[in-house]
Amino acid sequence: MFPNINIYSAPLLILVIQGLIFGALLLNKGVSQRKVAHFFLAILVLITCYHRTTYTIGFMGWYDTFRNTKVNYYLIPLVLAVGPLIYFYIKSSVQKGFEFNKQILIHFIPVFLYVAFKLVVVFYDSAQPGYEEVQNGPMYLWVIDHLTVPITFIFFVHLFLYLLFSFKLYYAFRKGLNQEYSNTYQYELRWLRNFLFVYSFLFAYDVIQSLTDSFIFQLHWTQEWWYQFFSLLIVIYVGVMGNFAKTEHLVQLDLDEPVSQRLSLKEGEQKAIKLTEDLEKVQSVLLEKKLYLDPNLSLSQLSRKMKINSNQLSQIINSGSGKNFNDFINTFRVDEVKRLLKDEEKTHLSILSIAYDSGFNSKATFNRVFKRLVGQSPSEFRQ
Repeated sequence: MFPNINIYSAPLLILVIQGLIFGALLLNKGVSQRKVAHFFLAILVLITCYHRTTYTIGFMGWYDTFRNTKVNYYLIPLVLAVGPLIYFYIKSSVQKGFEFNKQILIHFIPVFLYVAFKLVVVFYDSAQPGYEEVQNGPMYLWVIDHLTVPITFIFFVHLFLYLLFSFKLYYAFRKGLNQEYSNTYQYELRWLRNFLFVYSFLFAYDVIQSLTDSFIFQLHWTQEWWYQFFSLLIVIYVGVMGNFAKTEHLVQLDLDEPVSQRLSLKEGEQKAIKLTEDLEKVQSVLLEKKLYLDPNLSLSQLSRKMKINSNQLSQIINSGSGKNFNDFINTFRVDEVKRLLKDEEKTHLSILSIAYDSGFNSKATFNRVFKRLVGQSPSEFRQ
């Protein structure tokens, strides 16, 4: 009998409701504050919850109670919208001047066509005699028998490509940050990375589950339940983090100019640069004024202080030291940390306090950079 609240249906029902609430909050924030990134994330969360509806009501006993239900006709999979939504959430979070335009809708044409196809199935079967006496009409059954495999394959390839594009966009942006800023925006970047990872996990899980069910052995409905459960846990995580993560300032960063262009100089300019002398001058200014202690120091700020073109400064640092701007500045910070750790008058200070005083603004970044440059953890070095 419906509703049958049990160990399978209860968790899904609770998580679906929570997911819908978070999706509504994101949608409200996106509309009221005109934050297009929140809009994309809200639709993604709501669609993911919507996809779980079929299984939630199934575990609640809907299909056993209503044998001739037509709910399968109207709960249309919108998987072809998931990939573009993931991609445009990342793009609207990192691309300066991003605006919603008609060209974006081109990416959603496949899902529009699929919805139209499903509606054709609904109209065709509903016109057949005996439609009310069965759960699935003739065309619906024909689609299941003949098109399930190719449609599933298209879904997987489509989502894989958009995940690939999204990762490429994310890593290109992160590379630009490392080139331009001494302390990248670790919290926001970690959230965007984790966002891509959790949806990649869902994609991989779905592929493995589908292949297992189709070619190895048929999964029991209780075994398929875990994918639905993990999906909703991820929805809650994305809903919470999406509401609190402040990525809007990322699009304000001046990273419009590709790194490759910034690094390239005219042949005549390259010949004019006395690389060793200029690098020593940069190092001297950094040490004398201790500019590296500023956790928000950027390439543009340093170029203004030294009255050097940012293109030239980037070339000096990259070619002269063999490091990008982020690693170059962190080298001075690590040296400062080492100096303070050796200072007997600073033994009362914690290692993290010294790291922050030296220009780091992230514990994880500090530990990773210190161990990479020194070959020891900060605590080992202090001992």
